[in-house]
Amino acid sequence: MIITPFTLLVLGIVLAIIFSIIASSIRIVPEYERLVVLRMGRLVGVRGPGLVLLIPFIDRGIRVDLREQYIEVQRQTCITKDNAPVDIDLLIYFKVFDPLKSVIEVRDFVGAATGIATTTLRAVVGDIELDEVLAKREYINQVLRTKLDEVTQRWGVKVTSVEIREILPPRDVQEAMIKQMSAERERRAMIIQAEGKREAAIRVAEGEKQAAILKAEGEKQAIILKAEGEKRAAILRAEGLALALEKVNNVALKLDSRTLALQYLDMFRELAASPSTKLLIPMELTSLIEPFKRFITTPFVKEEKKTEA
Repeated sequence: MIITPFTLLVLGIVLAIIFSIIASSIRIVPEYERLVVLRMGRLVGVRGPGLVLLIPFIDRGIRVDLREQYIEVQRQTCITKDNAPVDIDLLIYFKVFDPLKSVIEVRDFVGAATGIATTTLRAVVGDIELDEVLAKREYINQVLRTKLDEVTQRWGVKVTSVEIREILPPRDVQEAMIKQMSAERERRAMIIQAEGKREAAIRVAEGEKQAAILKAEGEKQAIILKAEGEKRAAILRAEGLALALEKVNNVALKLDSRTLALQYLDMFRELAASPSTKLLIPMELTSLIEPFKRFITTPFVKEEKKTEA
């Protein structure tokens, strides 16, 4: 049998068709996907993960991603309860939990979810005022997530989160907000400055009070120490005087009349040497002379007694 080039060409085409048919009948489904199989238009079931074989030209496989995904809703202009227009854009996070319903129950889940999100957003914003729209972002997110989840449950999709990305009020409102923020910052700065001055005054007063207390304590301690010193000095002086008097008394006990007479004579000598013309004698003259008389007479009496003997 002679193989002509035309025969080789036909054989190659046939083999290519066979290989393409075999390749189209083999699906490799990763772990995060499922394959919804339709046979002649009828639902067969969900296949995967792993290797899935399909009947060529009869079975049709639709891939469904089970990972969490997001939808970016473009900026929407909404009217608040007090008739103020605001522009809001948001993100919707969702996850397919039933691949069959996500294929059978809805044609375009992304488009349907976006439409529901925009209408629900306008309804929610229309029930609240502008100040609340700016302040209650978490409340709006929660309401949108709840309402979207109620609708998407029948599609086999779970809305996990709704996040408002940006809220833009009108330009005049933005300018008023900037002025309000500036005034609020100035008010806070003045309050902080006043608080700082008050705190500084309190600290200064506390320091002066503490200094006065310490000064008074020091003066008190100094007075106590001074009094203790004077007391000790007085005691020492008294003790010295007592000791001196005791010694004088001891010496005086040993003195006789002659010693006293000599003292009197010495006193008379000093009186005589005084330049004063007037002399004040504090005792009777006779009492002063009497010891002197005894002093003079006593030695002679003793000498006479010795002679007679």
